[in-house]
Amino acid sequence: MAEEKLPDTSVRDFIELVKKSRRGKFKIYIGMSAGVGKTYRMLQEAHTLLRNGIDIQIGYIETHNRAETHSLLAGLPVIPKRKVFYKGKELEEMDLQAILNRHPEVVIVDELAHTNIEGSKNSKRWQDVLDILEAGISVISAVNIQHLESINEEVEAITGVAITERIPDKILELTDEIVNIDLTADELIDRLKEGKIYNKSKINLALQNFFQPDRILQLRELALKEVAHHLERKIAIEVPKQIKLRSEKFLACISTNAETAKIVIRKTARLASYYRSGWIALYVQSSGESLDKIKLDKQRHLINNFKLATELGAEVLKIKSDDISQTIVQIAEEREITTICIGKPHINLFQVILKTNAFNELLKKLAVSETDLVILS
Repeated sequence: MAEEKLPDTSVRDFIELVKKSRRGKFKIYIGMSAGVGKTYRMLQEAHTLLRNGIDIQIGYIETHNRAETHSLLAGLPVIPKRKVFYKGKELEEMDLQAILNRHPEVVIVDELAHTNIEGSKNSKRWQDVLDILEAGISVISAVNIQHLESINEEVEAITGVAITERIPDKILELTDEIVNIDLTADELIDRLKEGKIYNKSKINLALQNFFQPDRILQLRELALKEVAHHLERKIAIEVPKQIKLRSEKFLACISTNAETAKIVIRKTARLASYYRSGWIALYVQSSGESLDKIKLDKQRHLINNFKLATELGAEVLKIKSDDISQTIVQIAEEREITTICIGKPHINLFQVILKTNAFNELLKKLAVSETDLVILS
């Protein structure tokens, strides 16, 4: 019997495409804290899908006895939870196998960061969700921003509370859609005071701890940033480059002229800050500017300017080349630069004669691109 050969790369790629097409769609509602309305929105969506003939089931939902949210369960089909005895107590868990056996088109799975009871197939609920997706069932879930692994320490510093239940960042990367449920700090605190988040006995304690305006504002910023990052990833993958709206990115071209370089660095940093964009400080070192050919004070100033650019948020690039114009244009193309910033030269006849050709060459090359050139005085 002939030995079975492993599939070549193209076959493996095709198998992955087939698996991906069979995989369920994944949607997450994300919020800055408990009480913003994630579960409420999921149940609203469930009713809409049901009215439109979609086979949807509630796999697991946690209403926290909030009257408005609990009332939305009426009329929705629910897969019963499984009962588990743990340490002498009867507890309820989501029934993963029952969901897989029932195989609805869409299932609602709340509390994505939940830790399953010992002895369950998976230790974490997000792992259950991966199994459900692999079975071709679409999932709608919800999570608070503080449960994201990569910002766990940052959240702990903001809230003063250790978050033990966490989800890896890759879970958000797997989503097809993320929806941020956003409220202002005042709106969230009003909901708390009205008893829409916790019962009255817990309100004062919550106001003194987690539900403080400055903490809510910082968590809100983290949630908004995460959704923005997801959108950027989605655009990068799905939108063709030729029709993609470019985000601003600046390239500061610096030289050994210490004062001019310092001005270019600072003004480019201000532009990047205004547009909330990234920027790069580029130094093209010609053969005439090798370390053995320039004075020590110029070397020192250059190093200090690299340090200044780094402190102001730049990525510093140092490239050896005698074709300065071509190098600048090449970096601009590779790094998708929208604006090149250069310093205004000190005008005298000798410099004009020397620099005109290089400057004209740069202008010619930029004329056929969509890159802007800014001369900073």
